[in-house]
Formats: sequence, structure tokens, C-alpha cells
Amino acid sequence: MNKEEILIIDDEPQIRKLLEINLESHGYKVKQAETAALGLQLAANHPPDLILLDIGLPDKSGQELLVELKNWYNQSIIIISVLDQEEEIVKALDNGASDYITKPFRTNELMARIRACLNRNKIEDNKTVLIFDELQIDLLARVVSLHNENVKLTLTEYKLLVLFAKNAGRVLTHQFILKEIWGVGYQSDTQYLRVFVGTLRKKIELNPNKPAHIITESGVGYRFI
Repeated sequence: MNKEEILIIDDEPQIRKLLEINLESHGYKVKQAETAALGLQLAANHPPDLILLDIGLPDKSGQELLVELKNWYNQSIIIISVLDQEEEIVKALDNGASDYITKPFRTNELMARIRACLNRNKIEDNKTVLIFDELQIDLLARVVSLHNENVKLTLTEYKLLVLFAKNAGRVLTHQFILKEIWGVGYQSDTQYLRVFVGTLRKKIELNPNKPAHIITESGVGYRFI
């Protein structure tokens, strides 16, 4: 039985009820808020393990609330919205959202994304070895191995892989990755990023043309599985 608590911030009663039924059936505790103000209050009084946040709230934009929350809230926030425009999705991810799913959503997919976020939250900050099936990353020794054989990576490739691995399951936008690896001045060089992702895939993927780890989120960025 799960003990994690999830806060739903959404102004649609039907959506809140649907989410409540499904979340509670999976063993999660649920709190609800129909406004940004109430959601912020509930999150501050007793920080939940994860927040499901709608963009279209009656008293404040969900994007604004997201920015406020990420100033102090360190757990995952998943956006659930009818807005499916690329710029809205990218903006939310750049503002700190862990994931973005559009309405109407598939319940099983949402539950899988919730589990992925909660599992990522549990990863200890001092963990020194990250394991993804046949791929292992020793953060102390700075050694990457695939099927127990060392993989030679350049410094940039290694930094890129570690960034992906530490954010496994989360969609990382092109701009976020470029800023983290190369700095603010490179945030528009998406082609530069594609080249490095391509070389990294050749070294860690069994089939670089059908990657199992570094998944492209079209028009947005990448997700590491």
C-alpha cells in the first residue's frame, strides 16, 4: 500500500473526482484544491510527495503558480492541461515541471508517470552508482559501463549522460539541457545538442536508431528511461 500524498490543483470538479478515485485505488492519499491560492496554502502547510497542477486556474495562471512553488517545493510537479501547444509545454518544463500530460489523458499512462516521478524523488542525493538495466554509471569513479564493459566517453558526453540519468523519467527541454551543460549563451544551439545526443546514443544504446534510454520528445527535448 502506498503512503505517498498527492495534491491535485484543478478547478474542474469532474477531473478532481476522477483523479481522486484512481489515485486512491492505487493507495495514494489525496488532497484537492480548486484554486491556486488554496493549492499554495495546502502545499505550504503540509508539502505533498507530488503535485498534479492544471494550467487554467480561476485566480492565477498555473504557470505562475508553478514558478512560485518551485522556489521552495523540491518534489515533482506534473502538469495536466487541455493546452497542448508546444510553447506552453516547453514553458512549463522550463519553469520546473517534471512532466506534462494533456487532457483527456489515459489513466494508466498518468499513473505510470506518477510512479516514475515518485521513484525519482526517492533516489538518494548521495547515491554513487546509477543502474539502468545493462547500463551503469559510477559517479565517484566517473566510469560508465555497458554489459560490464567500460564505455569511453568525452567529458561533455559524460556530463550529458549524468544529467539525463539524474533526471530519469523527466522530460528535459533543449534549452534546459543546453544551459546546464554549456551555459546560458548556448540555449538556442539545438543542433549542437542533437550532435552530442547522437554520438552518446552510439556509445550506450544497443540500437542507436531505436534508442531504449535516450528518448526524443518531439519539438520539446529528451526523456531518459
